[in-house]
Amino acid sequence: MSEQETLGLAEEFARYRRTVLAEIEAPGPAAVRRATRQRGRRRLAATTTAALALFGGSAIGYAAMNGPDHRPGPIEPTPSVSVSPTPSGPASPTPGPSVTSASPTTTVPDGRISRAQLLGAPVTLPAWRAGPGCPTSGIRLAADDREGANWLRALDHGDVDGDGAVETVALVQCVLGTGGPMQVVAFDRNEAGKVVTLGRVVATTIAKPQWLFALDVVGDGTVRVQVGDIAPGGGWPAEWSQRQWRGYRWQGGAFAQVSGPTTFGPNPHSADVSVTATDLVLSTADDGSRTGTTTVRIRNRGSGPVAYVALRLGVPAAVRPDVDGWAPCRGEPQETRDPVTCDVGPLKAGAELRLTLSFRVAEGTALGTGKAEVDVRPMDSGFTFLPDVHDADNTVRISYR
Repeated sequence: MSEQETLGLAEEFARYRRTVLAEIEAPGPAAVRRATRQRGRRRLAATTTAALALFGGSAIGYAAMNGPDHRPGPIEPTPSVSVSPTPSGPASPTPGPSVTSASPTTTVPDGRISRAQLLGAPVTLPAWRAGPGCPTSGIRLAADDREGANWLRALDHGDVDGDGAVETVALVQCVLGTGGPMQVVAFDRNEAGKVVTLGRVVATTIAKPQWLFALDVVGDGTVRVQVGDIAPGGGWPAEWSQRQWRGYRWQGGAFAQVSGPTTFGPNPHSADVSVTATDLVLSTADDGSRTGTTTVRIRNRGSGPVAYVALRLGVPAAVRPDVDGWAPCRGEPQETRDPVTCDVGPLKAGAELRLTLSFRVAEGTALGTGKAEVDVRPMDSGFTFLPDVHDADNTVRISYR
């Protein structure tokens, strides 16, 4: 600071003292001594503050203080400022405040359901395929295969939907006779502990697969199901069914196949035969009875030979086989048997057999008009029925009159 600046600062403080002291009533001797000491300390602090301001280059503030119109105002107390030392190393990131959720952390319900618990709880199943079936809404699964029940055949556990909790997967069959449709269903629990249905993994179809044999949930949540191309029954054992393990995963709110085969090859135990037939028209014979014929065409549409084909004609009991046309049948047709049967064969792949079968209605026997089913089924050399891969064309209806 220059000498001129120092003298100017001193003159300013002197003018300030004269102005203030002129307005203060003179105190006693003791008060004067105390005021003198305090004034000295304040003068030193003010001098130091002004010097620091000037040293910092605050020439604008200093000029304003010395202006002709300046009048001193009340002195505001200076706040205490704590200065932290600057760190010598790189600054560490300051962690943000800990955020606490307003609601407690949601706990995923435990979906591990024992067999006894699943049998004892009302459940809702995905709909069975079209046609006769079992109820699905608010039902209880059955522990046995009684008719019309939803039979709990097997179950396993695993985290199938990836939520960190275990779910339950069950193999269920709608029991209809010796068979019925089947499906694998995943179950879970909601927050209230109630058993709820997560979704269907896989189900049998009229085509393939026709049977579900087993299930298994592996560590990554894949549900493995052993499927079969043909259902046991109808005269053929379960061993004839070709079996495959297929894997299913929960994706986008549903189960989709992710591993294993998607189709079946030809089953060596299966066949494919079809039938057509003409209407049975009866006319009066010379002896007063009524006779007529129907022409039945049986065709082997499969890739291999068929040892035998069982033909069944569901005509009324009054309509009995006559002499003509029945020679290709194994044995004589039984006149009292209902329906009328005829076993023929063998039949090569692609071959067709045509039979013109005669019938007779005894004289005086009343017979109206109606419908009769004509049905064919493939058999092996031991006369065991074979599954037909396209059984929709195994039956045809004819009229009789």
